[in-house]
Amino acid sequence: MSRRDKTKDLPIYQKAELICQLVQGLVASLPEDDEYIQGSKHFMVEDAMIMNAKIAGAEGGDLYSIRMQNAAIIRDHAMHLYVQVGSLRFHESYKDLEYVQLIRSEIDAFRLLFIEWVESFDTSNHIWDDWGLFNPSGAVPPDDGED
Repeated sequence: MSRRDKTKDLPIYQKAELICQLVQGLVASLPEDDEYIQGSKHFMVEDAMIMNAKIAGAEGGDLYSIRMQNAAIIRDHAMHLYVQVGSLRFHESYKDLEYVQLIRSEIDAFRLLFIEWVESFDTSNHIWDDWGLFNPSGAVPPDDGED
């Protein structure tokens, strides 16, 4: 089985794909006469699409640092999507609030899969992050040989 096929079989990837499909359906149903909503729909689609792309990127790179960097980007886009979709509740021109709740519930389920997925990252396979953000707990910086 190829790495790509293994990635597509991951529950987190499949959930992200479902969210992307739901967002595509949502934006197709958005009212065209609301300028704010029309402006927001592109952000929603982008957020949903980036989630899958970054899962694939994290799975393609085996280093902990790269996987964590992708995970941070995924988290940011998932949270942004959650807020963007939720903001539709406050627009009188959008009435399908059950659809909004469905997508937000799927993002909540995605978050649980995300936590499990990140915990599976191999912390022993890393390179030192000089910025200090993506070093595994307990990692020791390399000795540069400078005294």
